Amino acid sequence: MEILIRLGIAALIICAGIVLYLASTRLRLFVLRRRATRNIGLGVELRDGVPAILYFSTPDCAPCHTVQEPVSEELRAQYGDRLQIVQIDASQRTDLANAWGILSVPTTFIVDGRGQPRHVNNGVTPAPRLRQQLREFAGLTDAGEGKPRTVVREEPKLYHTQRS
Repeated sequence: MEILIRLGIAALIICAGIVLYLASTRLRLFVLRRRATRNIGLGVELRDGVPAILYFSTPDCAPCHTVQEPVSEELRAQYGDRLQIVQIDASQRTDLANAWGILSVPTTFIVDGRGQPRHVNNGVTPAPRLRQQLREFAGLTDAGEGKPRTVVREEPKLYHTQRS
């Protein structure tokens, strides 16, 4: 019986941690949106009408350079001028890192075409997730979306076995 009580307490602590994390993320985005709306500025110059990914990293961050940077380059190649990717060195620009509430790198923000931060990703974020967030929060679709897709169907292969 005691083990069930301990498991219940552990589950409550885990749930409370998740709720606090989600609440702090939403609060951070809310504060950033208010600052952008009031023209207080977020310290980053972005082109009007073009969604952006703000990507915070540091020179000694291995996951930033080996995983997140290639993902950013893939998205840059895919979307071209329809997407801005701004990489910020958090160790050199501590003012920006503090203003955006950066606690760890890599951290990416999805910013819509009006300059409003819409989503934050703490840690390495794969390309499919960033694409989904760009569609959902920034209204950016893939270059091939909306076009009819050609479906290639393979004929079933028949295998014959020889009996000895």
